[in-house]
Formats: sequence, C-alpha cells, structure tokens
Amino acid sequence: MAAKRGRANGAVRAARLEVFDQLFASVAEEMGAALSRAAFSPNIKERRDFSCALFDARGRMVAQAAHIPIHLGSIPACVAAAREDVEMRPGDAVLLNDPYRGGTHLPDVTLVSPIFLSGKSKPDFYAANRAHHADVGGAHPGSMAPAHDLHGEGLVIPPIRWIVGGEPDRALTRLLLANMRIPREREGDLFAQWAANRTAERRLVELARELRTRGLARACDDLRGWTANLARAFVRSLPRREVSFEDVLEVGARDVALRVTLARRGDELVVDFRASDAQSDAPINTPRAVAVSAVFYVLRLLLAERAPTNDGLLAPARILTRPKSLVDARYPAPVAAGNVETSQRLVDVLLGAFARLLPGRMPAASSGTMSNLSFGGSRADGEGFTYYETIAGGAGASRAGDGASGVHTHMTNTRNTPIEAFELGFPARVLWYALRPNSGGSGEHRGGDGLVKRVHFLAPVQAGWIADRSRRGPWGLGGQRGAASRAARVDRRGGVQELGSKVSLALAAGEGLALATPGGGGFGRPRR
Repeated sequence: MAAKRGRANGAVRAARLEVFDQLFASVAEEMGAALSRAAFSPNIKERRDFSCALFDARGRMVAQAAHIPIHLGSIPACVAAAREDVEMRPGDAVLLNDPYRGGTHLPDVTLVSPIFLSGKSKPDFYAANRAHHADVGGAHPGSMAPAHDLHGEGLVIPPIRWIVGGEPDRALTRLLLANMRIPREREGDLFAQWAANRTAERRLVELARELRTRGLARACDDLRGWTANLARAFVRSLPRREVSFEDVLEVGARDVALRVTLARRGDELVVDFRASDAQSDAPINTPRAVAVSAVFYVLRLLLAERAPTNDGLLAPARILTRPKSLVDARYPAPVAAGNVETSQRLVDVLLGAFARLLPGRMPAASSGTMSNLSFGGSRADGEGFTYYETIAGGAGASRAGDGASGVHTHMTNTRNTPIEAFELGFPARVLWYALRPNSGGSGEHRGGDGLVKRVHFLAPVQAGWIADRSRRGPWGLGGQRGAASRAARVDRRGGVQELGSKVSLALAAGEGLALATPGGGGFGRPRR
C-alpha cells in the first residue's frame, strides 16, 4: 500500500512539474511571438534570429523557448553581468552586447528586465531576450567583417540601463543609433525587444496572482532539480573512460584546431577544451560562454528523457577552458565568426568525442557552418540598407536514416527569408535557390544535401561571406564526407572568380555571388 501511495505521489509531483515547465516555456514562447511581430528587420521578423528566456531571482535560467541553441549557455552569462553591474529597479531594462560580459558577438544584442512580483526590493524573476541586429556599426555593413580586433566589428555596449522606470533613455538611444547603420530599423528592433520583456512581465504577474510568487519560486527550484537529476543519471550511464576528438577551422590558407577530451568522474562529466589552439587575430575566437552553450546543447540532445530547459542541465558538467585560447578568448580579440562558425565546430568535436564514447549513437557531422551572407549599401535615392542571413546546409546521417537536406543544424535554428520579402526589401534578385544534388556524403545512410544560391545585385554593395568547410567537407562516421562549401563572385559577363571561406568584397551593380553550402557526412559503409 505504501509503495502504491509513493508511486502515486511521484506521479502527481511529476505532473505538477510538467505543468510548471509548460507554463514557464509558454511565457518564453509568447515573448518570442511578441518580438517577431513587432520587429522591423527581416532577420528578426522573418528569420526569427532571436531567443527569449526566463530567470529566477538568483539569475538561474528557468526556461528558454525553442529558438537559437547558441544562446542556451550565453544569455545566462549576460543576465549575470547585468545583475552585477546595474542595480535594477521596477520598470528598468539593461542593454548589452559585450562578448566579454556574456555576449557572443556584437550583432547579438541582449535586453534584461527585472520582474518584481512580491513588493520586495529585489526582483523575483528576470526576462531576457537576445536578437541578432542586421548592423551595429563597424567597418562592414552587417557588422560581420573579418576584423582584427573587437572594435573593428562594431559598437561595444557594456551592461547599461536603457529603460529607466518604464521610459527609454532618449539620449542613450540617440547615441546608440548614431553608431549603427539604418537607425530607424535598429530602433524598431530594440523597442520590439522591450515589448517582448514586458510581455513576460504581464504573464508572470498573472501567474503570481493565481499561484502566488512563493509557489512560482518553489517550482523553479524543483524544475532545476528535476533536470539536474536527469543529467546526472545520464552521466552515470556513460562508460568510465577518456576519449578525445579534434577538428579544424579555416583561417586563410591555414587551419586552427579545436580539441576536446571527455572523461566521466563519478557522476561528473569533465569536458576539457584546454588543448585547443590559441586565440587568433582572425574573428573566429569565442568567449567562454559559447563553449558553455555548445556543451549545454549536446547534453540536451543526448538525454534519453525530455528535460526542462534550465541551468540544471549543466549541474554534472565541469567545463575546462584555457584563457587566451580559441574557446576562451580575451579582449580585444575579434569574435564575429566565433559565434556562427566556431560554435558549430565545438558541436562537431563534442559529437565526435561522444561517437567514440557511445559508438553508433551519434550522427555524422552536419554542414558545420552557418554560411553567413551580409551586404549593405545605398539606394539611388540615398537611403541605406543592410542585410544578413545564414544559409542552410545538409544534416549528418545517422544509424536511424539519411540526414535532412537544406536545413539549419545544431547551433542555429533560424527560418528562411522568403524570396518575395528579400526582393521587396533590397536591391537584389535571387536567380537560383535549390538543393545541391548529391552533396551529402555517401554511406549506408546518406548525408543531407546542402543548398545552392545565386544572388544578383541591382546596386553597388559591400558584401561579406563567412563560412567554413571549404577545403574538407563534413566528416562521416563510416561513410564519406559531405561536399565542401564553395563561394564565387560572378561578374557582369558571367565570369566566375572563386572566393575563400571568409571574405569581404565590393560588388558593382550587375554583379553577384554564387554560393554552395556543404552536405552532411554519410553514416556506415555504402551498400553495394
């Protein structure tokens, strides 16, 4: 009888936690809906290049919507920096993008708002969202240029109070917008971020009225404990051995290496990146927060049981990085491509290491690059424009089947910009956009195919292309590599000039770019 009662109580507790998890997650999702509806730029409105999350009174992540995985471990670092630097009062909101204070790269601008429910002097919750702005200044439209230090990439915003008692600081707003291209669009996106956080505040006020603030706080602790227990159980299931894996990123004609070693120590998982190469003067560096995000994402993938998305997932993980390395860079190292390219390679080395620890359970490498296109210039009437997007590729095959084709994988989760919206908003035309046939690696199961895209410009532009895997395609697991990335300049006569994987170039009206993204790696030996 007692055993039955215990099982019944356990089921009731699990059901209660599931309800609270869905409540908090729905608030984060509603934040995202508000941000998308109110935003001005296609990258936020159409592509949904943003993330929204809730944090408890101690700044621990309670829930994050299913938005962009790269932000999983880095938004919490921004919230910590905001709490440390600014004493937040009701109605305030703190703005920041500094990669060395929890950010990732400068275009990712984070807004943190305190939420007061109980009348105390300290916040009961925090709402935070991060959105990729199409420009935050710097030498290149889109703020994704191959710069040699952080300040060449754009405007650095330390944690600073932008909303004061429910009103925006107009002087600060003018200062920020004066340093960004297309200020009207940037202003609209910033105010959309504020609207998203206010949405969270309204919903939490309603929940506190119904469930009481103390009940919400207790649910946060219980949810974190639930996730931590699931994560520890997974770690205890791992073999007691040490495995390593390395992969490379392209910097001009040379390669730089990312290396990881995994080791189980009791119910702790040691994730050691300290053997990775030193930080570079190329913009492939990452702050430590990006490495944390990669570990968070991979652990989330590997849990057999669905776990609430909160910081309890990292409870059994000890993440080791070396200061002044590629994965723990120090100011003023440039980071623009680290967020989009190095983050993908971090996932590749983690999955490669787990493939050695858990044979047969991991997929082959996916495209391994976000294939970033940016451009900007002025129209005939003098009005400026900037644009940024990532282009999908092929997913790695696995024991379960072929990889998906033409999808964003791993650390990115954005949508495609509709061609109609693209051509309506910018002096450019898409001449070709299709799957790249047979670009997935062969195997018992084939890797997914990448994409090909041909863009023709109707006005002069300064364009940027940041990608990777142009010398060696994504690796297979028993199968073949996927096809490598390619990029070329197409002149007015149709002549083609091959480009490297990380370039900035001026294009005249009538010129264009021909782009091809990698396919995923194959899994298992091909059947004869």
